[in-house]
Amino acid sequence: MKHLKKVLLILLAVVFVNSANAQDKDDRWVIELGANAIDLYPTGADDPRTGGMFEDFFNTEHWNSNSLLNRLRVGYYVGSGFSVGLTGSMNTIERIGDFSTNGKLSLIAADLDIKFNFVREHGWFDPYILAGGGYTWLEGDGNGTANAGLGFNLWFNSWLGFNIQTKYKHSFDEDQLLPHWQHAAGIVFKFGGIDTDKDGIYDKYDACPEVAGLEQFNGCPDTDGDGIQDSEDACPNEAGLAEFNGCPDTDGDGVPDKDDACPTEAGPASLNGCPDRDGDGVADKDDQCPDVAGPAENNGCPWPDADGDGIPDKDDECPNIAGVAENNGCPIVSAEVQKEITDLARAIYFKTGSAKFTDETAIRLEQVSKIVNQYKTLSFEVEGHTDSTGSDAINNKLSQARADAVRDYLIENGFPADMITAKGFGSANPIGDNGTRQGRQQNRRVEIFSEYAER
Repeated sequence: MKHLKKVLLILLAVVFVNSANAQDKDDRWVIELGANAIDLYPTGADDPRTGGMFEDFFNTEHWNSNSLLNRLRVGYYVGSGFSVGLTGSMNTIERIGDFSTNGKLSLIAADLDIKFNFVREHGWFDPYILAGGGYTWLEGDGNGTANAGLGFNLWFNSWLGFNIQTKYKHSFDEDQLLPHWQHAAGIVFKFGGIDTDKDGIYDKYDACPEVAGLEQFNGCPDTDGDGIQDSEDACPNEAGLAEFNGCPDTDGDGVPDKDDACPTEAGPASLNGCPDRDGDGVADKDDQCPDVAGPAENNGCPWPDADGDGIPDKDDECPNIAGVAENNGCPIVSAEVQKEITDLARAIYFKTGSAKFTDETAIRLEQVSKIVNQYKTLSFEVEGHTDSTGSDAINNKLSQARADAVRDYLIENGFPADMITAKGFGSANPIGDNGTRQGRQQNRRVEIFSEYAER
């Protein structure tokens, strides 16, 4: 008890001296007060009464404790997560693992430690590791120890928390003192901050330590009481809204007067507070057609669309013929129309071995011409094909001549010459069996396609 009194007196002296003389703005001082328990079993010591390192670590039946108030620590925060501390504790040892000590042995310890806290500021969960050394008296015989451990604080507010810690203490002389684990829990207090302007906010956290202010503004004032601290208030002497940095909005359109081009007429922020009746994104004051929506590039007026196909003339390659966007405003040949052209083209017949049309072909040529002339803005290709009878040279020449004949007919009947081409493929692309009469007849054909046809 004599040694314990010495330890406690030293600790209390440190507390009171620093409470009076060493308080600083960083709230660096802490006091931990609570209980501790000693466990000599899971230490791996060379003793038949102990177990291996961490063996049966959570078996509380091996723990030795004599009080709920037998540990006191005073700590000082150095910086960058590090702090130093002095701990005093006392206990009664009655068991080593499952073995009784046949009496109550007094154990008193004084330890110095260095802690590293992983959470620097304002964290409610505050884990740490520690290392250090100390001196322990067992029944009056002293022995040095090397210590290491870990723990955490759970902070209830800025100054009060709950501490849990476990520490391994390795004895330098195991014959006098076995290595052991020391588990601790208790209340932790922080103190030592300065509040110069007496506004209830420590200078450490007070952005305006010389002027009384409000907690929500880190100690800075709000003169006009609009909920915006003066340093961030564009109108500090006139109450306003937070979204406008404390300035008013006369027309209530969400644009502060200082930024509102039409401060007495409500309008969207995108137009600097000016109205837009037709909703086209052009303010009425700049809109040449304020009641009809139109793009800004055309001063708020709609672009003309002569053919009414929904594609403005400026983007329409066929401004006077209704078309589709995928063809830049020009029409497109539907799959149905293309099939009709194909069926008619394959029914265009020629006299044997020549590029002269048969008499009954005239009606089909007229029908094809009538259809393709509806698509003068589209390009077409006429393909000539033969069966395999005869040589390739003759077939190629004949198919080209027949394709040219159809092309010439369409041009003569009004289709633009620069929008249609002709090509002979000879017998290269059969669609029927050249080994049969019917197949050869199918292969002797003309095809007409547009690159803008649906397939």
